[in-house]
Amino acid sequence: MATAARLARAGLAGQYMVYETEGGVWHFAAGSAVSVSAHANGITARAAGRTWTADTDGHPLTALAAALSALRDTGGTGRHFYGWAAFELAHLLHADAEATGDDTLLHVLVPSVEVTLTGDRTLVRAVDEAWARKVADLLAESPARRGAPEELSPDRTEEIVATGAAAYGRTVARAVADIRAGLLEKAVVSRKIPLPAEPRVDFSETYLAGRRANTPAPSYLMDLGGYRAAGFSPETVLEVGEDGRVSTQPLAGTRARGSRPGGERAQERGTARGPQGDTRARGVRTSGLGGDGGRVPPRLPGGGGVHGGACGSVQHLASRVTGALRPGAGPWDAFASLFPAITATGVSKRDALRALARHEPGPRGLYGGAVFRGSTGGALDAALVLRTFIGAGDEAWLRAGAGVTTQSSPERKIEETCEKLRSVAPYLRFAEDRPDTR
Repeated sequence: MATAARLARAGLAGQYMVYETEGGVWHFAAGSAVSVSAHANGITARAAGRTWTADTDGHPLTALAAALSALRDTGGTGRHFYGWAAFELAHLLHADAEATGDDTLLHVLVPSVEVTLTGDRTLVRAVDEAWARKVADLLAESPARRGAPEELSPDRTEEIVATGAAAYGRTVARAVADIRAGLLEKAVVSRKIPLPAEPRVDFSETYLAGRRANTPAPSYLMDLGGYRAAGFSPETVLEVGEDGRVSTQPLAGTRARGSRPGGERAQERGTARGPQGDTRARGVRTSGLGGDGGRVPPRLPGGGGVHGGACGSVQHLASRVTGALRPGAGPWDAFASLFPAITATGVSKRDALRALARHEPGPRGLYGGAVFRGSTGGALDAALVLRTFIGAGDEAWLRAGAGVTTQSSPERKIEETCEKLRSVAPYLRFAEDRPDTR
């Protein structure tokens, strides 16, 4: 983890991503052998001075899959790719949701160099010898000493966590009114928490501090396609293996963890029951690969289960369901069917998207979207963007949401978002005045 963060700080290229996968394996990717970006009006791919475009008539991710296939051998490597999908990509994936603006909705990078770090092995892949040598020299260097980064005081952390709470409570009340009127069953309503502009956020140090204190599904650190992010996602959108097996792991129910170790088991049972009905049943239902309209290409779930688990200072109920891709379907078909995660939107997904457009000010961007790593052989590992520090331009922020139903109270939903924010906000770190070094 520390080596991956050091590679990120080294400034090897204008774009990079660190992505942690299951089993404690960290991947670092940098440079731009191939880049693919999707907008509301089409897809643009660039490599080796060449540009390809495709419209998004029909299925936008089909066009993306075709672009990746055409470009996979361009520039040498191309075996793996990294990227992110903004929440608003949902507007292109749902026929009756309006696609707005021309912001980048999805960005994919096929790196010039990739480093895979395990406990006892380091593997470097590169488009040429120059990239390989640059990384090898960097790995051979002794890490430079860095001063302790600035942290927030507990009081300042609580001030940040409470930002916008009253306005959020009013938003929750409006969403409850929509649900009681029969417009939808559930909405996951979120609030944005601006972070101090000065001193600036040190994303690599924030990532290290937060990862040491959280046990995420995947974690990630990136500066890619206009977004900077350090995240510790408790949930995956999906994982697809090159053998066509598909898995998804949504969460349902959130509580602050108890302070007494002996009470965790009882609290887990309480989370399963939940204050809003049978949370365990909701977890199974929202995890189904049948999704929110029967469009998911996987067939016959091959197994699954529901269990409680902790992530930082909060506890969730997690579901795991597996299946297999239908003949002729690929990983992007599965992604399109499951994205955005129902646990980030609500039910039904289309109705929830409309409700969020009415009640949340402005687009979510990266929050509620996905950060992913995949291969041209058909693998795709996509993390839901939650518990994530996000930056773009001169701004940086956190965001947290809570599921709202007919029984929800604004006070409880405010506290739930505070609980989620407290699982990451204390690990915010700020850059020193001097330039960042290894």
